[in-house]
Amino acid sequence: MALSKQNGNQTVQLRFLGTGAGCGVPSFYCDCVACQEARQEPRCCRTRCALLIQGEKNTLIDAPPDLRQQLLHAGINQIDHFILTHSHYDHTGGLGELEFYVRVSHPEAIPTYMTATTQDWLHASFGFLEDCLYVQPLDVGWSFVLDDVNFTALDVTHAPGTLGFLMETAGRRTAYIPDTGPLPISTLEKLDNIDTLILGATFWGKNWMPDDHLSVDEAVQIGLNLQVKQLYLTHLSMHHDTPVTNQALEAYLHRFGKHINLAYDGLAITL
Repeated sequence: MALSKQNGNQTVQLRFLGTGAGCGVPSFYCDCVACQEARQEPRCCRTRCALLIQGEKNTLIDAPPDLRQQLLHAGINQIDHFILTHSHYDHTGGLGELEFYVRVSHPEAIPTYMTATTQDWLHASFGFLEDCLYVQPLDVGWSFVLDDVNFTALDVTHAPGTLGFLMETAGRRTAYIPDTGPLPISTLEKLDNIDTLILGATFWGKNWMPDDHLSVDEAVQIGLNLQVKQLYLTHLSMHHDTPVTNQALEAYLHRFGKHINLAYDGLAITL
């Protein structure tokens, strides 16, 4: 189902607000090599996953527990649209920040997009947000346009109600899939000829949750099979299964080509 059609050709920027998995890096309780690296080098710190799509307006994807600091660090004081991929805490722990924003600063509810399953969870868990978020339920394959970017909801293998998103502008096709296990065939078909794929790669070494997440190697293999022009790995725990530093992981990825890279908090690319 298409909610609207794409129009315009303005330049739109994608900013990684956060690129970490549920624990963040460093974790307060952890002293592994990844956390030691992050404590010594701020660039290697990872807050929980979120994106900001910036054109004439700002579209936020997910509201992790770190959202307030992420927005302050990015110099963002306005959210025009909100997309929620799924209901897990590392993607929703900052939802309360949106209540304060609407009640104190924003004149009306924020247009919001999620599956009906996630909407049911939202009403049960954050009922006080009902008048702050104007929810438009989505299903897999549905499309909508925000600020000249055409978003299409993608099927993934994760918690019930989880989505990834294909984002299309006049010149490029970019997909954001932070949480998934093996990708469904229908989604792989939609990613054919993709310019940029941003894919979750939670585990280094053994994949503890192979039905719901990808390891670095599994995510890289998907990118290679699809022959993507640019692959960014996100939703990185760095602690599990085997702790790894960013320096070591970058060296490992270099063998696959310069088009495969780690995403970092604050990194910005053009859609």
